[in-house]
Amino acid sequence: MPPQISSPEEIMDAILKHEGGFVDHPLDRGGPTKFGITSNTLASWRGTPVGVSDVKELQVEEAREIYHYRYYVEPKIDQLPLVIQPLVLDMSINHGPATAVELLQEVLTECGGPCRIDGIIGDETLKSVGSVVDRLDSELVDRLIERRIDFYQSIVKRDNSQQVFLDGWLKRARKFTV
Repeated sequence: MPPQISSPEEIMDAILKHEGGFVDHPLDRGGPTKFGITSNTLASWRGTPVGVSDVKELQVEEAREIYHYRYYVEPKIDQLPLVIQPLVLDMSINHGPATAVELLQEVLTECGGPCRIDGIIGDETLKSVGSVVDRLDSELVDRLIERRIDFYQSIVKRDNSQQVFLDGWLKRARKFTV
């Protein structure tokens, strides 16, 4: 997933390709997923309970809609500078929007663009990200990748059963290296 992707559609295409089809790994705390969409996310999106078969039958068009609204527009990732949108959208899909935004806010604060770490993109976060991108440009992407790697490692430190996923997670994070 190269960082030079330039449109939301290209970003989502790359993530859909990476996420792939149906997976039901016994150690995955998210449970059954397809295109990275869990049964809880699908149930919330549809407004009705869903089962494993509903996840298996999820079509790419619906997954794309979920990505667009739940992970891109609703958390306001579409308002971030394009240089970080691919990475932050991938983080939003993989970690949940609030966690992705918190990780971004932590990095912004470390880079001298202080903002509240609340998992919500508002005026303060947008002002902070604007000033940091003006100074650091693509270096911000590298710092976000480092923070994401730390996050993955902390997951494994808290729950060693997640070690089975670490290599894949690290490869996923490093695909965004500029």
